[in-house]
Amino acid sequence: MENRVYYGEYSLKHWIDLILKENIILPPYQRYFVWNEGTVKNLIQTFKDKQFVPPVTIGAFENENEKQNLIVDGQQRLTSILLAYLGLYPDKETYKATIKKFQDENNYEYDSEQFDDILSWTFKELLEKRGNNKQNILKNIPRGNYKELNLEIDDNFLENTFLGFSYLVPYSSNETEQQKFYSSVFRHINNQGVELSAQESRKSLYFLNKNLSQFFDPAFCEALEKLDFVRYLSLLSQYKKENKFYNVAKYYAGKIKMETYYEEYIYSIVGEKKSQNFIDFSSVFPDGNYAKDFESLDKTITALEIVKFSSIIDWDLYFFGLIYEIIFEKKTINIEKKRELKEDLDRKILEFKKDPSHTNTPIALKHLRNRIATSIEIYKKYTK
Repeated sequence: MENRVYYGEYSLKHWIDLILKENIILPPYQRYFVWNEGTVKNLIQTFKDKQFVPPVTIGAFENENEKQNLIVDGQQRLTSILLAYLGLYPDKETYKATIKKFQDENNYEYDSEQFDDILSWTFKELLEKRGNNKQNILKNIPRGNYKELNLEIDDNFLENTFLGFSYLVPYSSNETEQQKFYSSVFRHINNQGVELSAQESRKSLYFLNKNLSQFFDPAFCEALEKLDFVRYLSLLSQYKKENKFYNVAKYYAGKIKMETYYEEYIYSIVGEKKSQNFIDFSSVFPDGNYAKDFESLDKTITALEIVKFSSIIDWDLYFFGLIYEIIFEKKTINIEKKRELKEDLDRKILEFKKDPSHTNTPIALKHLRNRIATSIEIYKKYTK
């Protein structure tokens, strides 16, 4: 049997109805809404000028006897159409100013349930918290949470302007097979005008085994500039297996090859393809439960008061040893010696940064391996 593809077009009004009624939904690996206000305006003007707008891609998905329609490609376009209809824009500066004003006036932290988080926003949050029709959404939004947006559109425009689509139907009803198909499709598509980063594209693979999706992208990474946790896990997994720094990522030099390396690690964890490079998931987590170790890692990051860094050298010195000792060695960091630990790390970071070769090409494997070895060596002195 073969995968099937159907083609057609709907009015913008119909697309809005599909979103509001949740007849089309965002899969969990879709990134946040990233289009700026100018791009939203340009899209609507393109429709008004009767110019070509690339069609969106929707995929049929059967999940535990429930049939869903996933937005595989076109989130930015469809969200922009919805925002134009609502007269809203999730503007980061408006949001930040509102939160600051609220805190200044009330002298306490705002309730996260009161405002929608514009910094990591999709229309899914809007619908879940504010309602599924225009009247309720606008009534339930706190003042200042969104910027008002008037693009001068009416029902006639929405009903008589059309956007095309391709509708994918996988040959298999098996959930894993469907997810593999959509991961492949997603990773070969870039949203209009804003290219997916390698990490964003790779995220679709995390759901090949939905029970492990949080393993690859745990919640605490969000506060750390979306820390590329898979990068650390994969490199440390190979070191744990071979106990040789000089073999880590051997033959994978270069950005494209390293991305292949990370993919290979993901496939090995979800059980799609075995790899000789990495230690088995069951060897690290015999009972399959990683939550306890992740909780320990999260608490340790907080206790060490690790801040966001601008340099990969800082990130790696602070995180390779930390992750290795807690996740792979099942050790605990002695927080009572936090000051000495951070002084050791910062001293070595400064030393690396004084080396022009290291700062000019930090992604070179020899420097990467040096950071792994050094970070682990430092953290070993502070475990218990």
